[in-house]
Amino acid sequence: MTPLRRILVWISGASAGLGAALAATIPFEGAELIDISRRGGTPGVQHVAVDLADPKSWAVVENDFRQRIEAGNPELVVFIHNAGTLTPLGSADHVDTEEYTRNVLLNSAAAQVLGQSFLRAVSGRDCEQHLIMVSSGAANRPHEGESSYCAGKAAIDQWVRTVGLEQQHRSPGCRVISVSPGSIDTDMQAELRAASPDEVPVSDRFREMQALGHLAKPETVARTIWSLLDRDLPSGTVLHVRDVT
Repeated sequence: MTPLRRILVWISGASAGLGAALAATIPFEGAELIDISRRGGTPGVQHVAVDLADPKSWAVVENDFRQRIEAGNPELVVFIHNAGTLTPLGSADHVDTEEYTRNVLLNSAAAQVLGQSFLRAVSGRDCEQHLIMVSSGAANRPHEGESSYCAGKAAIDQWVRTVGLEQQHRSPGCRVISVSPGSIDTDMQAELRAASPDEVPVSDRFREMQALGHLAKPETVARTIWSLLDRDLPSGTVLHVRDVT
């Protein structure tokens, strides 16, 4: 009998929404799956309990990357950074500064720092390596009332393009990809639908999308994201799930 490959998979924000769907649809038998989030609770998943909007938590995640990789000597390692927040919604000159700061730290800074920590943990190791950043169409299209979210996702895309070029010079290198999942039926979409026109002027469009059944199921999108691991995509690729056929 062929032994199972030793596989380590981290998903940030795996306790709800797309992250939970990614955990539920993981295509690897016997993989060690770790949820990086505040709440946890996903069945069959190990939990690193951190608030990623708090910079002190980032070292905890870095240590988890390093310790599990060193102890497990894996053949395949994957990190999907999915955690993010819309809060606060509203014009930048009116929203709460503390909430705005947390948004910037989680959506932009944490993504880059955790990505860098993962790259350091896998650097020089003779194993298959993948880092997937979950982005958004908001990275390319400004939405009034979502300035910090849009900026954070744009930062992710440019970070992926840059470190992807760097990893192309490594042997082995980590394949780094950014993927925009489109509009999904999750709590984040519900938050947009609940926003007032003063907070998010296009909130009516999100309510219409739900009414027309135009929101994708999280599990469907999750399976498409997992399929990226088997596709011939160069490191540094930035794409939308609609580009995957």
